[in-house]
Amino acid sequence: MPLPALLCLCAAAAAASASLPSRGDYRLAGLFQIHGPAPRAAARPLVDGCDDAATFKSHGYCLSQAMRFAVEEINNSSTLLPNVTLGYDIHDTCSEPASLHATLRALARKGKKEVEVLPNFGRYEPEVVAVIGPDSTQLALTTAAILGVFLMPEISYEASLEMLSLKRFYPSFLRTIPSDRQQVKAIFLLLRQFGWSWVALLGSDNAYGRDGLDALYKLLTASDMCVAYRGIIPVNKDTSSPELHNLVRVLTDARVNVTVVFSNRRSAHPFFEVVVQRNVTGMVWVGSEDWSLAQTIWQVPGIQNIGSVIGMSVEKTDSTMLGRFESWRRAEEGPAAECAGSTEAGGGIRGSTQLDCTQRCTGCHLLTAAPNTYDAQASFNVYSAVYAVAHGLHELLGCASGVCTKGTVYPWQLLQKVKQVNFTLYKSRISFDANGDIHKGYDIIMWNWSGLSWAFDVIGTFRVNPDRLSIDQGKIVWHTKDQQAPTSVCSKACQPGEKRLQQSRHRCCFSCVACPPGTFLNRSDLYSCQSCGVDEWAPAGSEACFNRTVEFLSWSEPISWALLTLTVLLMLLMAGLAVLFALNASTPVVKSAGGKMCFLMLGALACACGSLFCYFGEPTWHTCLLRLPLFAISFTVFLSCVATRSFQIICIFKLNARWPALYEAWLRRRGPVLFVAGSTAAQAVLCLAAEAASPSVPRRDYSSSAERVVLECAASTAAGRTAAIAYGVLLSACCFALSYAGKDLPASYNEAKCLTCSLLLHLTGSAAVVCTQGAFRGREEAAVLVLGGLCTLGALLGGYFVPKAFIILLRPRLNTPEHFQMAIQLYTQRLAAA
Repeated sequence: MPLPALLCLCAAAAAASASLPSRGDYRLAGLFQIHGPAPRAAARPLVDGCDDAATFKSHGYCLSQAMRFAVEEINNSSTLLPNVTLGYDIHDTCSEPASLHATLRALARKGKKEVEVLPNFGRYEPEVVAVIGPDSTQLALTTAAILGVFLMPEISYEASLEMLSLKRFYPSFLRTIPSDRQQVKAIFLLLRQFGWSWVALLGSDNAYGRDGLDALYKLLTASDMCVAYRGIIPVNKDTSSPELHNLVRVLTDARVNVTVVFSNRRSAHPFFEVVVQRNVTGMVWVGSEDWSLAQTIWQVPGIQNIGSVIGMSVEKTDSTMLGRFESWRRAEEGPAAECAGSTEAGGGIRGSTQLDCTQRCTGCHLLTAAPNTYDAQASFNVYSAVYAVAHGLHELLGCASGVCTKGTVYPWQLLQKVKQVNFTLYKSRISFDANGDIHKGYDIIMWNWSGLSWAFDVIGTFRVNPDRLSIDQGKIVWHTKDQQAPTSVCSKACQPGEKRLQQSRHRCCFSCVACPPGTFLNRSDLYSCQSCGVDEWAPAGSEACFNRTVEFLSWSEPISWALLTLTVLLMLLMAGLAVLFALNASTPVVKSAGGKMCFLMLGALACACGSLFCYFGEPTWHTCLLRLPLFAISFTVFLSCVATRSFQIICIFKLNARWPALYEAWLRRRGPVLFVAGSTAAQAVLCLAAEAASPSVPRRDYSSSAERVVLECAASTAAGRTAAIAYGVLLSACCFALSYAGKDLPASYNEAKCLTCSLLLHLTGSAAVVCTQGAFRGREEAAVLVLGGLCTLGALLGGYFVPKAFIILLRPRLNTPEHFQMAIQLYTQRLAAA
């Protein structure tokens, strides 16, 4: 089958002017690399004909045909740019000088052959109204800088460098391929999706690779990921290059399982050849969009053993456009007609071609079958770029009415309209953001090694606005034996509640240490344990703090019910004794017990018993202040009455015979009242002084236990409490001594045994409470104090009043004046006999 005449035409044009023109009302310039750069030994940059190049680039040729197809389709449209035709100049940018030459030709003033330098380019009218291309970042940086001075719209189809989005440097640059900024985000989200925190980064030695590598490095280091190694793939090297071999050696020494290769296909090809040579296997390779769909790399012998290859690919192109493109190409005129008409259509081709017209352009064949997805996607990018210019021109010429107003179009006018285009092209939304970047995402692809020919599977997508990554795990076939996603970490994750101790400059390399008690590990900071709040606690190795249990002797607890029952029963007993003594107030037993003073004693015991209720429930300011003074003062009243009554009995039976005036003075000067009042006042002063120096107020004790907060009353000063307690002990000892001194009195008046036993029980209980105070805290301490108070009050009540109640109720014969008179006579006779 003879070669299509368009290929011959392209080659012929490359031999002389490296351009393929077509007339029209408004012309576009297309920059495509149809030939590879020619090898040159000279250092002087010369603009040579592209026919001197060593290789023919089918990819660039395919894209030039996509531009021709789009222009012809628009010219045949009745809705887009009616009565207006587009023309084009297709330039072969086989080298950087050729690209610069093509750029200057596009800027040549209309009707002239040179570029005029004017103080103001607002009225500058060049040969073309917009530029489509070029393909590479390296060429786009130059053309974008030059065209930006003239504000001429430039829409690139493959230059993805993020720097080109800077409008202050490149004001007229737009593109139909996503910016590398989006690609870097997609790779970052992919690494995070699989938990790969220990990775290596490689980039080609050009602006595309270095800038992409830097942007990805910044994202990774700002997160919880680490870069074990970052290297640059040298350019123009083959498999014998020591630099390439050293790069692969360092990569294997880094001990990573995932490597990101942000490179163009020209640099990636020899790199992977060396990877195969050095037998690097079982690794995950994450590729940038430039080489991810390169069949030439897939065809490297033995590459199937390197592991799993995951790459980025621009969003899938609708096959409808590709089918129409292929039909258009097949419908071109026959070779003879094309060759005959090529000169006339091109306005004349100078010189002759040295390209053998038996070469074939296979890149555009059967695009709908997707043998080369890279060509298909790039073709749609070119197609979209042409349509974006057409829509902008349609708006500028006022074609909405159905008829376009033809007139002079200045580049800056068209640039404003192109930036605002928003239309749908084969299900793809074509619009640009403020930086001139198209709103387009990526497909996540994975190389499929199962067949004998090039194949890949789409395993996920990355979409923008907002940025989101979705992966279909069911479509992934890993190289591992268990078909599980490989791991790539420097250190295994710590157990819950263990903090990381960094071992090197990489924070992903660490050892694990459990957080101590009282601290927890916040997932937002894995390298330090944070202290819990004052009302919280945490065990060792905890990821959260827990509220401390607030502890006090609650009214509703079982032990509280038991103690409260005993307290109420004791108070009822006191009330019963008071009633019993009131009914028998005239009997000798009541009189010998103190008479009316018995009611004061019972009342004092009842008040002391009532103070025990202050230990139940949540401590308050009032209950804390009442605990010590109420019990101590009431107990002092009781002991003072006991001491007074014992003293009076001794005076009557022992001292009255020797010092009769003593008892009379005691009674005349109201000794009992003064003693009880004075003793009580002294104790009250001690208690008030202790509370004034350090009030017993509610407090929260956090030191007793890590899990609990003890609500208690802050103790008064040690000196004040000691003085009050010592005073009570001294008074108790005084009562004991007085009662013991009357041990030989008549039996009806002799209470030494009962009081001695009661006071011993009281002192024993008090000592037990003091000794166990440090062993109990919280509700246990309060319960012990209540129990100790009950024992003391019960012992005294039982030792003093219960025996008398026993006589009144069960031994009435002993509660008669005769019995008491007989006891006195026997005592007198015994004294006389002695």
